[in-house]
Amino acid sequence: MTRKTNRTRWIRVLVFAAAALSLCLGSMVPMHYAEAQELRYQRRSILDFFLGRRYIDENPQPEMRDQPRRQQQQRRRPPAAQKAVTPTRTAPVTPAEPVVQKLDSAQKILVVGDFLAGGLGDGLTAAFETSPGVVVEARSNVSSGLVRDDYYNWPGELPKMIDELKPAMVVVMIGANDRQQMVTDVGKEKFRTDGWFTEYQRRVLAFGKEITGRKIPLLWVGLPAFESDSMTSDAVQMNQLYRNQMENIGGEFVDIWDGFVDENGKFIVTGSDVNGQQVRLRTTDGINLTQAGRRKLAFYVEKPARRILGTQASPDLVRLDPGNLPALTLPTDPVEHTQPISLSDPNLDGGAELLGASRAMPVTLTKSPRDLLVEQGEMAPAPAGRIDDYRMPTLRTTAETSIK
Repeated sequence: MTRKTNRTRWIRVLVFAAAALSLCLGSMVPMHYAEAQELRYQRRSILDFFLGRRYIDENPQPEMRDQPRRQQQQRRRPPAAQKAVTPTRTAPVTPAEPVVQKLDSAQKILVVGDFLAGGLGDGLTAAFETSPGVVVEARSNVSSGLVRDDYYNWPGELPKMIDELKPAMVVVMIGANDRQQMVTDVGKEKFRTDGWFTEYQRRVLAFGKEITGRKIPLLWVGLPAFESDSMTSDAVQMNQLYRNQMENIGGEFVDIWDGFVDENGKFIVTGSDVNGQQVRLRTTDGINLTQAGRRKLAFYVEKPARRILGTQASPDLVRLDPGNLPALTLPTDPVEHTQPISLSDPNLDGGAELLGASRAMPVTLTKSPRDLLVEQGEMAPAPAGRIDDYRMPTLRTTAETSIK
C-alpha cells in the first residue's frame, strides 16, 4: 500500500514538473501580435467595462476606438503568413497609336484661349481624329484672358504661335476669366462700367485683327451659360460684343448657347450629347465641361471648320506613296488594246469621211403649212366635213340631198 501511494505521488510530481517546464518554455517564445494587443488594454473601473478598454501605452491610437468592434477584432487577429512574391517581367507598354496617320501636308487648326478653349481643343481633336489632313494644336492658358495682360499677354504671344505653327485657321474661345477689374492707360476700370466695355471692345478688335490681318480664317466661339445667374447674364452681354466685332473684321462668330440650356434658356447640367443621348455636360462647379460637354462644344465648331478646310478635312483623304499607288502600266500585249482614232483622220477605220458627212438635208421648194401660217398668215382649208369647215354647200349638193 505504501509503495503504491509513493508511486502515485511520484507520478503527480512528474506531471507538475512537466507542466512547469512547458510554461517556462512557453514564456521564452516571442509573444504573438494578437496577445501583445490584448496586453495593451486594461479595465480600470466599472465604466471601462461597459464603455470598452483603454490604452495603457503612452502613444494610444484613437482611431481604434472609433472603428466598430468587428474591425478591431479583425485587426487583433494574427496576420496571415505572406508568401514571397516573385516579380514578373511584363512587356513595355507602348502608347496608343492614333486612329489614322496624319499627313505631312496636314493643315493645322490653332485653338487659343482660357480653360474653355483647352476643353474645346480636346473636343476638336476627337472630332478630327479620323481626318488625316487636319491636325489640332491647342495652345490655351487656364487662367488667362484679355483683361489681365500682366498675367498672360495674349496679344504678344499669339503672333509667335502663328509664326511657329502657320495654321490654316484659328479658333478663339476666351472671356470666362475677364469678369474683373481692368487696368488701362487712364486708370482702373471696374467690371460692367461703360469704360470697361469700351476698352474691352478695343482689345477684342485688336486681338481678332491680328488673325484676320494675316488672311487667316477666324472662328470666335461664344461663351456658354453658367450655373451662376450673374455669370450667365454677363456671358450674354459679352457674346453680343464678340458677335459685333467679328462682323466688323471679317471673322465668324460661333454661337453655342442653345447646346447648354433648356427650352426656357436656363442652365442645364445634363443634356443631349452629339449622339442624342442624355449625359452630364457640366461639372459640379457649374462652370467647367465634362468630356461629353467638350465634345458637344466642338460639334458646333466642327461644321464651319470643315467648310473652311474643304476636302482637306475629309476622312477619305489618303496618303499616296509607292506602296498604295494604283497600277497605271499599259498592257504589254498589242492585241489587247486598239490604236486611238483621231477625229481629223477617218482613214484609220476604212472610211474616207466622218460619220454622217455624206448625208445631206433634203431640199424642198414647197412651203409647209407651218411656214405658210407663220410667214404669210395663210392657213390651209379644213377638210370637208370637219367641224371647222365653214364653207357653204353648193346648190347641186343641196338639191341632191333634198331629193334623197
